[in-house]
Amino acid sequence: MALSESSRNALLPGFLYAAPAASSPFATAGGVGGRGVAAPSAASAAGPAVWARAPSEPGRRIEMYSPAFYAACTAGGVASCGLTHMTVTPLDLVKCNMQIDPAKYKSISSGFGVLLKEQGAKGFFRGWVPTLLGYSTQGACKFGFYEFFKKYYSDIAGPEYAAKYKTLIYLAGSASAEVIADVALCPMEAVKVRVQTQPGFARGLSDGLPKFVKTEGYAGLYKGIVPLWGRQIPYTTMKFASFETVVEMIYKYAIPAPKSECSKNLQLGVSFAGGYIAGVFCAIVSHPADNLVSFLNNAKGATVGDAVKKIGLVGLFTRGLPLRIVMIGTLTGAQWGIYDAFKVMVGLPTTGGGVAPTPAAAKA
Repeated sequence: MALSESSRNALLPGFLYAAPAASSPFATAGGVGGRGVAAPSAASAAGPAVWARAPSEPGRRIEMYSPAFYAACTAGGVASCGLTHMTVTPLDLVKCNMQIDPAKYKSISSGFGVLLKEQGAKGFFRGWVPTLLGYSTQGACKFGFYEFFKKYYSDIAGPEYAAKYKTLIYLAGSASAEVIADVALCPMEAVKVRVQTQPGFARGLSDGLPKFVKTEGYAGLYKGIVPLWGRQIPYTTMKFASFETVVEMIYKYAIPAPKSECSKNLQLGVSFAGGYIAGVFCAIVSHPADNLVSFLNNAKGATVGDAVKKIGLVGLFTRGLPLRIVMIGTLTGAQWGIYDAFKVMVGLPTTGGGVAPTPAAAKA
């Protein structure tokens, strides 16, 4: 991630590197509600504080678990999720249509052929705007709140239990973050599925959203929120917990050097590999709910019972699964790679490879 100083100055907002004032509560406790790491003035008594230096302003830095830290993680989540989901729109389009109309879209290759024949090359990116907006806001909430809840639950557990039950902390933090993130995603997901699976319904977001609201009301935008939670919460808990575990195992068993001694490029490679492996698990555990979301958002007035009756229990677990494994594996690997690359760019460490955040109580 070698960037010129001018590029970094153009990309990175200066407020991220604002050093906390002496009178600020973050100068002594940091983080949210005093739960962050100690500032340099307390380092001699409490051990070295964890800081991330600005790449072009050595006198200013981001304090771990401070508001600036969470702002940087939120921005990284926007870049991570929005761009990756938009890029795989053609795969998502075929996957959704295979779930809705398997008689017509029999396989991945034939699905692409049908879309190309009926809608042309432009059709492969139908629905890209709600995809970009929806998953950008979801990514902001997912990553930003995950980092917050991971620290928050570590503080509640205390130093001993935070280290002992770190996987439970990863699970609880990611589940809490995803509940919030899906509230942001749900309206755009509803419009996206309708645009992608009903040719002629709308060209995109600008005409699709008003038409959707006119026919089903604003409440219709959240008709799929429960199945969406059912898809995304298992997906996200697996995504974060398995990623953190896989990355820790890679550094422990596969790389003959501590993470702190590895180059940034190697660390980012580990992030991508860990993300891809986590993505395969994510696709499997969340696939039944993904089929439900596609069915409910495509059929007006449909219920979960209708979906189960038409698709079948076996179909819920298997219809479109191979394509989704390829899509989600690549997607999740790319998301972790982009997210950690952004963190490195702003001077923060990459995710994973160690224990859960050290609770503030440990420094007392």
